Amino acid sequence: MTEVIRVKGAREHNLKNVDIEIPRDQLVVITGLSGSGKSSLAFDTIYAEGQRRYMESLNSYARQFLGTMDKPDVDSIEGLSPAISIDQKSTSRNPRSTVATVTEIYDYLRLLFARIGVPHCPICGNEVTRRTTEVIIDEILRQFVDKRILLLAPIVKNKKGEFAHIPEQYQRLGYARVRVDGVVYALDEFPELQKSYKHNIELVVDRLALTAEMRSRLSQSVEQALDLGQGVIEVLDADSDEVKTFSQRYACVDHPDVDIPELEPRLFSFNAPQGACPVCTGLGSRLEVDPELVFNNNLTISEGAIRPYNRMNSDAWNMKRLASVAEAHGFSLKVPVGKLSDDAKHKILYGTGDQKYRVDLGGGRHYDTTYEGVIPNLERRWKETDSDFMRRDIERFMRERDCYACKGARLKPVVLAVTVHELNIVDVCDLSVDDALDLFDNKLQLTEQEMTIARLIVKEIKSRLAFMSNVGLNYLELSRAANTLSGGEAQRIRLATQIGAGLQGVLYVLDEPSIGLHQRDNDKLIDMLKRLRDLGNSVLVVEHDEDTIRQSDFLVDMGPGAGVNGGQVVAMGTPEIVAKNENSIT
Repeated sequence: MTEVIRVKGAREHNLKNVDIEIPRDQLVVITGLSGSGKSSLAFDTIYAEGQRRYMESLNSYARQFLGTMDKPDVDSIEGLSPAISIDQKSTSRNPRSTVATVTEIYDYLRLLFARIGVPHCPICGNEVTRRTTEVIIDEILRQFVDKRILLLAPIVKNKKGEFAHIPEQYQRLGYARVRVDGVVYALDEFPELQKSYKHNIELVVDRLALTAEMRSRLSQSVEQALDLGQGVIEVLDADSDEVKTFSQRYACVDHPDVDIPELEPRLFSFNAPQGACPVCTGLGSRLEVDPELVFNNNLTISEGAIRPYNRMNSDAWNMKRLASVAEAHGFSLKVPVGKLSDDAKHKILYGTGDQKYRVDLGGGRHYDTTYEGVIPNLERRWKETDSDFMRRDIERFMRERDCYACKGARLKPVVLAVTVHELNIVDVCDLSVDDALDLFDNKLQLTEQEMTIARLIVKEIKSRLAFMSNVGLNYLELSRAANTLSGGEAQRIRLATQIGAGLQGVLYVLDEPSIGLHQRDNDKLIDMLKRLRDLGNSVLVVEHDEDTIRQSDFLVDMGPGAGVNGGQVVAMGTPEIVAKNENSIT
């Protein structure tokens, strides 16, 4: 490959048939007046052609999902590497993305907690231990004595497939029955399953009318079931169909019913169902109907005090039901809402449960019904509707609030109860970059065994934190939502992430990364750009900052003016050469 990026006949936007040779594997700054053609050359020509060529290298199946890119208005570009743009657009609009996730720090934290985390009971906080076989047998005897039970060994858990091999495999081992998706079958009557659906299959290890004297048989069957189920056994109450799961995995002595799963990285992800809070599905917040937005306290209900009902076609029906509720509970619909008792307002907003009310339909007809309440009614409609218009209309009466279950932590209680030296994963993410560096450098005292397990993980976390500190982002909290970052912050986060990735032979194109930086942080930024270059990459920076210009390896000055008066290369070379050029105002 040539030692330069050779551009011929660039005419994108206001560029005037520009011919230029830019050295590879160096820190190159393109400067000039605003509107002089800097971005047109760097982003709309060089980077755009690099992206277009990359997409053309993909197979047709992949290209159908990416669409097509127009070729920039340029005669030819030679010596072009794979190109990555680091501009000042927001990192992510995904509400699930945080500083920790976009920098991959969270991935390493998940791995750290899965490897050396200590699980605790989410109820009492005691450190938990694994259940022994004897403890499981004692629990089964205590809970199911004098009941008819089936001992089940889970062999397929929530997986897609036909599983046609199961009957022959387990018949050879002497088993006769299996439970498929909640229904018990003889193995020789195994149902035909649809491979595109997820299934649960348990082997019936034994059927017992359990008594206290059957401990020996129970012990033998439990050991078999644990072996087949890889440490997990399920007990089915034959009369109630209730299923209880027991595991040789972690369990609290005082709260044996609490399910504490094996520690694995996906358990600590708020983007995975294994770890995400089930109420907010890992978002940390929920849209909830706000009572203050529902009522107009100055009006009576008859005058339209319930704002959402004024906008819905069901207003007449709702008013009939409310009239019956008001009559039953002794309040008036003709009194301003602000003067109603708290109890009356609570009944209107949240309903009255299963209590029945007779609604007069006229003509001697009536209808007995319950009263759901304004807020449950709106929330149900919001969840069930397929209409975007209806959903947006209801959202006018909703506000985003921290999830009441996880208090904004995004994870299940059992996950938050796993600690590394008394800190859970949310505690670590609530730290700023500087505080997190201090934690892993000084405060986190790992044992020799923990260090053997986690040494490389901690090294990766510390290096990424150091990169972020070096680009002036030491003040950011790791839990900060990515969609709240400024353009400059988002750009520097991506820069730190790219340095951490350690790629070589890449063309990086950056857009004014020094904007908003203190001089001290600007010096660190320049050092990071040079480090990116020293990894074996070409770094092309659109910049006005004097320090960055002076420390570049090669400088391109665009101009001489802006708009139609720009689009030409006024001067190029080392900063010293450009400084001596009388045509350059830089």
